Amino acid sequence: MDSRRKVIDASRVWIVKVGSRVLSDATGRLDREFIGDLAQQIVHLVERGNQVVLVSSGAVASGVGRLGLPGRPADLATLQAVAAIGQAHLIQVYEQTFSQHHRHAAQVLLTARDLHDRLSYLNTRNTFHALLDLGAIPIVNENDTVAVDELRTTFGDNDRLAAMVAGLFTNSLLVILSDVHGLYDRDPNDSEAQVLAEVAVIDENIESLVRDRKTGVSKGGMASKLKSARSITKNGQPVIIAGGRTPNILPRLYSGEALGTLFLPVPERRASRKRWIGSSTRCVGTLVIDQGAVDAIQSKGKSLLAIGILEVRGEFSPGETVSVLSQSGREIARGLSNYNDQDIRKIQGKRSEFIASILGHRPYEEVIHRDNLTLT
Repeated sequence: MDSRRKVIDASRVWIVKVGSRVLSDATGRLDREFIGDLAQQIVHLVERGNQVVLVSSGAVASGVGRLGLPGRPADLATLQAVAAIGQAHLIQVYEQTFSQHHRHAAQVLLTARDLHDRLSYLNTRNTFHALLDLGAIPIVNENDTVAVDELRTTFGDNDRLAAMVAGLFTNSLLVILSDVHGLYDRDPNDSEAQVLAEVAVIDENIESLVRDRKTGVSKGGMASKLKSARSITKNGQPVIIAGGRTPNILPRLYSGEALGTLFLPVPERRASRKRWIGSSTRCVGTLVIDQGAVDAIQSKGKSLLAIGILEVRGEFSPGETVSVLSQSGREIARGLSNYNDQDIRKIQGKRSEFIASILGHRPYEEVIHRDNLTLT
């Protein structure tokens, strides 16, 4: 209770993510009665001095219902068309519902590209702050009509989208309303399974709870939620995963009631730029480094120099985000590369003073400066 009370008291912005299964009724259509109840709960938080951003799924389910289709379309073009129709209806439902409480819904459609670029990221953050200052409730969804995985514009799922939106704010709390009541201490089908009230660190033991013991492959929607929770808690922000259909769930969480699973944040908050690098940018390449470089980055807060690089994977340009791995394959950091992949291949393993003679110039001493490097 003390941990929850501290988290609630320190969180001014609530990022509430609600999935399609929670929003839909037994027929797979939008449950307008539930949406009305959810809106009332959100207004309850706002009236107590909080700001709320709602990350809402449901565009496809809404479109399927509006068009009277038998189910979710299989081909991409039709699926995106149905999402476009459904999104218009979905935001209309939210606007009608919130207007009953003298509030306005504001539609915010994003693709991953909107947050990968630093300038676009900052513009998006400013827009959210302006909407909240106006007292509106931003309703966020992926722009399904244009987001295509092959073009690297999709978030993958709304859990990741919610995590990236939460990273736009300081003093925020991410609440993921799910069709399960939290993270269980064993297989939820086990009659003795119980929801973990609190998780201090998301380590291998916690991850194993959502991993098939025989295959080692993560299973179910909880794996996605856990990945998002790990990303956000490392930014210094808390996460709660709770049952979305639990009566009056948001006010009860606000009161500190021990519902769902609270994932505690690391003690230190990352600066905005490092939150962006660690959570919002997409890695387009990989650098494998030796143990000396690992120690320098992790223990001494140093930049990554060419001499510590053992291998370069992928193709990337200066300024793009790369993943930094140890020799064992464990990701230890992410950062913005000062050089493209071809130049790094030429200078890897070399001392910084030799860069100019190898490349003909040396714009940077570091491959990744510590200010553009965030530990993962």
